[in-house]
Amino acid sequence: MAKRKANVSIRECVACGCCMKVCPRNAISIPNGIHAKIDEALCVGCGNCVRECPASIISLEVTEE
Repeated sequence: MAKRKANVSIRECVACGCCMKVCPRNAISIPNGIHAKIDEALCVGCGNCVRECPASIISLEVTEE
């Protein structure tokens, strides 16, 4: 079965926090204010962060379980 997970391009992330605000599972953090980090165990692949990111640097990846 396929599962979707968010993926952040850490080289381009400016740690604005927009993605954190819309994550229903609190799966996104910004450790040390450097870049967003996705907790894969909590991410359900809803895509809210992808739509909200002003820099369009978050994507959804499909993985096989």
